[in-house]
Amino acid sequence: MTPGLPRIVVVLGLVSFLNDAASEMITPLLPVFLVATLGAGPAIVGLIEGLAESLSSILKLVSGWLVDRGWSARRLVLGGYGLSNTVRPLFGLALGWTWVLVLRALDRIGKGLRTSPRDAMIAVSVPFVDRGRAFGFHRGMDHAGAMLGAAIAFALLYAGAEMESVFMLSVIPGILAMLLLWRVLPKPVIAHCVEHVPLRWQGLAWPLRGLILSSGVLALATVPEAFLVLWAMEHGVGNAAIPLLWMLAHACKSILAYAAGDLSDRLGCVAVVVTGWSGRIAVIVLIMTLGEGPLTVWCLFVAYGAALACSEGAERALIGDYAPSAQKATVFGLYHLVSSLFALPGAVGLGLLWEWQGWNAALVTAAVVTAVAAGVFLTLVSRMSVSARAGFQDAG
Repeated sequence: MTPGLPRIVVVLGLVSFLNDAASEMITPLLPVFLVATLGAGPAIVGLIEGLAESLSSILKLVSGWLVDRGWSARRLVLGGYGLSNTVRPLFGLALGWTWVLVLRALDRIGKGLRTSPRDAMIAVSVPFVDRGRAFGFHRGMDHAGAMLGAAIAFALLYAGAEMESVFMLSVIPGILAMLLLWRVLPKPVIAHCVEHVPLRWQGLAWPLRGLILSSGVLALATVPEAFLVLWAMEHGVGNAAIPLLWMLAHACKSILAYAAGDLSDRLGCVAVVVTGWSGRIAVIVLIMTLGEGPLTVWCLFVAYGAALACSEGAERALIGDYAPSAQKATVFGLYHLVSSLFALPGAVGLGLLWEWQGWNAALVTAAVVTAVAAGVFLTLVSRMSVSARAGFQDAG
């Protein structure tokens, strides 16, 4: 599945596989743990997810900027993965939702430290024609690990383990990920600025501006998968089956992330991004109109995850293609900052809409705002002519 991909891309994919196996032993169960065990509501779930992601987003920009200033991308990646895999098992000791908030924040700080340096390492390691496939492979391995983690959690719960025990056992794949990073990951070659050159918004290509701005709008409308877990529970999916549902969703994500990333190398990143975002709207409409019955709930949960995965590789490949060579990590950080910073008001807002006006009100809002994000993206991309676009592409 990986002909032509360099060793560094394959190793980072395997690390993400193991790291997400550890993470997803916890993530699908966390909303259940918060609501059923700790007594939190949907708004608290949204607060925790949104605040943690917003904190992570700031560090994604900072870590990207540091890499472009000469800091070691490899060390930032090691530190980020190390922090996350240290704090995750501690969820099993949480006595209240404030504990979960702190631990989730620390976990996402680790993600903030590693994400932009890792994406920059992948971008500079492959040529232009293979970037979609490289990022698709990485996202595919990420989701495959999530599938494994959910399967392990399901097996442990089915065997009678408590959720707290499942959380603590996530330390095992986390240790394996750190060993692989420490012993096998090559040192990347990333261009650095000898002198500090500020990143100027007007100097970015229109596709980059369109993606960054619209990603912020999209974040306001992205229905957190934690909410869909609660929705599935309301429609008859039992606690023990949640990891199995999560596993199926990530199995689909794994396949589609790689396929869509490869497709973006042939059809163009813009087309794949818009198709993925449009797919989100379609699934949201189906949830509003067909969301009854166990089989329908399972299918729609998986379909929404698939729609999220379709644009992941193409979005990152677009940044790798258009970002200035010496500022790739910073631009990745800016993209992650904007796309995550609005996750807090988006998640809390949708949670409050759900509590005050009902689930359908939250879904209608999400569908409308997603359509606005796609419109912003297409409008800004259309400002760049084909000839100008070719001038911005970085072939290496």
